[in-house]
Amino acid sequence: MSPGYDAAAMNRPEPEPADDDDFRSAMAGVQPRGALNRVPPPQKMPPPRPRQAEADERAVMAELLDFGMFEPELIESGDSLIYRGPGLQDSVWRKLRRGSYRVRAELDLHGMNRSDAHEAVSMFLAECQSKDVRCVRIIHGKGNRSPNTGPVIKTLLDSWLRRRSDVIAFCSARAHDGGTGAVYVLMRAASLGG
Repeated sequence: MSPGYDAAAMNRPEPEPADDDDFRSAMAGVQPRGALNRVPPPQKMPPPRPRQAEADERAVMAELLDFGMFEPELIESGDSLIYRGPGLQDSVWRKLRRGSYRVRAELDLHGMNRSDAHEAVSMFLAECQSKDVRCVRIIHGKGNRSPNTGPVIKTLLDSWLRRRSDVIAFCSARAHDGGTGAVYVLMRAASLGG
């Protein structure tokens, strides 16, 4: 005999089907059950919200409203010179704009004409590069004695500095260092000069 085979079950007669009358008599007095606590059909889900983007926006607004972090010298004005080379870290850029780097050399262009100023800037920056001087100040003046076209040397200096591979960044100085009449210039390290 194979395992699980029950000969007695095979020989039992099948029960006779109950007729409808027997069923009804067995169910006499039974009442249908009331409605059960049914789960309501699912409500329509609210549309998805970009919660992280909303949190980021709130954080930016809170930072903007934090007057303790307000630094007027970091607000750009139309008179400011500003250049940030590619790849410059935000922290380095902020330090330069705040005037946090020690100025190691200075050049004053007051009273120079275009060609003298250009030669002076070229020689000054080349010397700074050779001595690995990283932060310098160039005083160009505000152009108060310039013709109606605006500050000539200041405009030229902006162009000259942007073309130099040894200049990483520059910006107008803080008020006590000459304001919009001077620039802080951040030089590339001598070993990295281009």
